[in-house]
Amino acid sequence: SLHDALPIYILDFSKIESGKLELDVQDFDLRSLLEESLEMFAQPVGRKGLELLADLPPEETLVVRGDPLRLRQIVTNLLGNAVKFTETGEILLRLVILERGDNGLKFALTVRDTGIGIPFDAQERIFEHFAQADSSTTRRYGGTGLGLAICRSLIDMMGGRISVDSRPGQGASFTVELCLPSG
Repeated sequence: SLHDALPIYILDFSKIESGKLELDVQDFDLRSLLEESLEMFAQPVGRKGLELLADLPPEETLVVRGDPLRLRQIVTNLLGNAVKFTETGEILLRLVILERGDNGLKFALTVRDTGIGIPFDAQERIFEHFAQADSSTTRRYGGTGLGLAICRSLIDMMGGRISVDSRPGQGASFTVELCLPSG
């Protein structure tokens, strides 16, 4: 379950804070990583009667150089939050290639849901360490609020950025922009 991942997050967090976390850079297939991440959520999504959609480029493989474990943590955190905060509708994982060049592959990865959304005043805070959208949400949905802070720190380390677009009651859309060398 997703809760099993929590000790890793806390460990990562202390390492990130102290600057001791090192990325384990290797070649990997971005497309496979995303497909495997989606598979992990097929059952929880099915149990809730939601639709899980993927919008991936037609390429069979997209080999890039980076830290697949950390990227998978980011993707599964975003998908896990989407499942947690969505009661009806769908969750979409979209990968858009922004640029291919000598610098590698620049892409945007979006996880969009039709869930409860995030109040405007909380949208900047959700990426801060130990910040909660509000305690009633935490009590109702569980979680520590650490996940997004870790995601942001990992994305920063990878030279990327994460943003959120949400309206309360109309779902949320998280977008990660990264540029990884081609493998």
